[in-house]
Formats: sequence, structure tokens, C-alpha cells
Amino acid sequence: MTCVFIQIRCKPGTAYRVAGEIALREIHSELYSTSGEYDLLMKMYIPEDADTGKYINDNLLDIDGLERTLTTLTFRAF
Repeated sequence: MTCVFIQIRCKPGTAYRVAGEIALREIHSELYSTSGEYDLLMKMYIPEDADTGKYINDNLLDIDGLERTLTTLTFRAF
């Protein structure tokens, strides 16, 4: 599995609803509200045989209220 971190910016007033929808989909390992440019930080594991971009697009980006994402790929845990 490939670990990715996704920062999520939500439309104003929708962060809790977006977080609730992510929780219902059970696609995350961890999900936090954050301060700064993005509203949520999600840790997600993507199956090895899946295309990362397509997996994120198919499982996350259709949530209403989501405005922008920033995905950070990981390579090795220390």
C-alpha cells in the first residue's frame, strides 16, 4: 500500500460536512481539521495495484464542498 497525505480546502462552511462524508466512505487512515490554507488533512493508503491519481479522483474528489486538494506522496517511513 502507498501512503499519501492529502490536504483539503473546503468551500466556506462545509468542512464538517466534507469530513463527515469522508468518514462515511471509510477511505482514510486518519483525518484531522487543520489551520492555515487547508481545512482538513487526510492520511490515506492506496492499494499497490491502483493508479494513485485515479484512485483519489474516484474515491474523494466527487465530494460536494471540496474546493481544492494538495497530495503529498510518501516513499519511505523512518
